[in-house]
Amino acid sequence: MMQHIYENFTFPPDQSFTVRSEELEIKKYTSLKSHRNFEIVLLENCMGKRFIGDHIEDFEGDELVLLGSYLPHCWQYYNTIDKDKPATASIVHFYPDFLGKDFLTKPEAILLNQLFINAAKGVLFSGPIVRQAKDILNEMLVASGLSRAVLMLQLLDRLALSNSYRTLSSPSFNIIENSTDANRINRVFDYIFKHFREDITLQDVASIVPMSSSAFCRFFKMQTNRTLVDFIKEIRIGHAAKLLMEGQYNITETCYKSGYNNISNFNKHFKDVKGSSPRDFLKQYRTPEAIYV
Repeated sequence: MMQHIYENFTFPPDQSFTVRSEELEIKKYTSLKSHRNFEIVLLENCMGKRFIGDHIEDFEGDELVLLGSYLPHCWQYYNTIDKDKPATASIVHFYPDFLGKDFLTKPEAILLNQLFINAAKGVLFSGPIVRQAKDILNEMLVASGLSRAVLMLQLLDRLALSNSYRTLSSPSFNIIENSTDANRINRVFDYIFKHFREDITLQDVASIVPMSSSAFCRFFKMQTNRTLVDFIKEIRIGHAAKLLMEGQYNITETCYKSGYNNISNFNKHFKDVKGSSPRDFLKQYRTPEAIYV
């Protein structure tokens, strides 16, 4: 049985959506993932099995998929088509109203609204739109600012105008969207992101939902595949790594500005998460003589 993991994405302050490209590892993945934001994914040069909601199907070659909020999904990659080239994925994460709350109320957005309705079931595109999307995505990867946003609109417009698509999952399968789970986990994330520098107790977080401590532990582990303690540790150390790379604070100052009051505990957690001590981590970004505690 595949495990279901909820992912939380935070966009950089200077971006209303993200786009990235990565090489795929040819292996069998065993976790279905879902998240609040929409996702466009273009897979190239690979074959395997596609899991979208209650849809399961073998695939081969290039494919373009649009996923709506909270729709569980996973691809298992078995092999490449061209053995001399890697399998790759280009991925866009966004919210439908990334250009503003009134964006989808405009008359020009009628087809786009229908596309986003279909996205709740997952949309698989075929034909010329796959090549068109690939060209736009390649431009988006190197563009920035308004140019990148214009390309995003072009991509959504092409998808909305395409007639070469089919929906994948049953309309009723989006269980998380139709339940209170998504709302609960988002409230928990918001609280942790705001208060990670402070002491956070299990009782504090469980009361937000609200649940008993034991019920919350089961709920949080099922949704994130982490314990609450591990999740808070990752948030704090991620913040600490950012401070160290920016070079504004030394290691001791960073410790206290990241929610820790004990340097020994900070060093241990940093190594647990990053695989190296704060000092060794810093050596990747600064000269040895600039490292101090």
